[in-house]
Amino acid sequence: MTDPISILLVDDQELIRLGFRMVLEAEDDIVIVGEAGDGRSAIAQTASLHPDLVLMDIRMPGLDGIAATEAIVREYPASRVLVLTTFDLDEYAFGAIRAGASGFLLKDAHRHEMIAAVRAVHRGDAALAPSVTRRLLEHVGPQLDAAETEPSAAVDDPTTALTERERDVFLEMARGRTNAEIAQALYVSESTVKTHVGRVLSKLGARDRIHAVILAHRLGVVGDEPLPGEH
Repeated sequence: MTDPISILLVDDQELIRLGFRMVLEAEDDIVIVGEAGDGRSAIAQTASLHPDLVLMDIRMPGLDGIAATEAIVREYPASRVLVLTTFDLDEYAFGAIRAGASGFLLKDAHRHEMIAAVRAVHRGDAALAPSVTRRLLEHVGPQLDAAETEPSAAVDDPTTALTERERDVFLEMARGRTNAEIAQALYVSESTVKTHVGRVLSKLGARDRIHAVILAHRLGVVGDEPLPGEH
């Protein structure tokens, strides 16, 4: 039996933390190891508890979730950060992605969506619903490139290092598909997809799947075709 997913809950509202705890601890494969009400406490708790995943609110008094995410990703990279955000995905959430968060979880998400997001981030998938992925690409991509007037002229295309199969996997990642969906699309096993995803991220120098998706759209690897689940 594998170890349960250990989670640190970070939100300045105690009732929200209590609600999340009740939902998550009802699952056999999830355990809440601690709680924090602000960014500084979140960093300290991560240092002492080493959770698999930090469920991070953004707007908190004192040190906010963006600064806390940046510190945790830098100092404790084994702990992934899943950001709590509003439906509109405001600039604070964008900042968290730049800081290294591994995904978004909407605060009004349904129970099954929250659990699925936690498990997805833990296994290395990006926790992004298709509609969220589209808004992320529309708003975060340009902000990430703000300092680069002509990125294609300054940086070689890193996808040239990919094999044909790795490029196929990269394309499916860019479309927002999970490992299971990629495996089905390419008629291979999930373990094979996982291996290819790791190689793709390494060759592209991408921190995680979210940044690989953003890179794919910057390079024009995918166009404006609908993402899975969009019509």
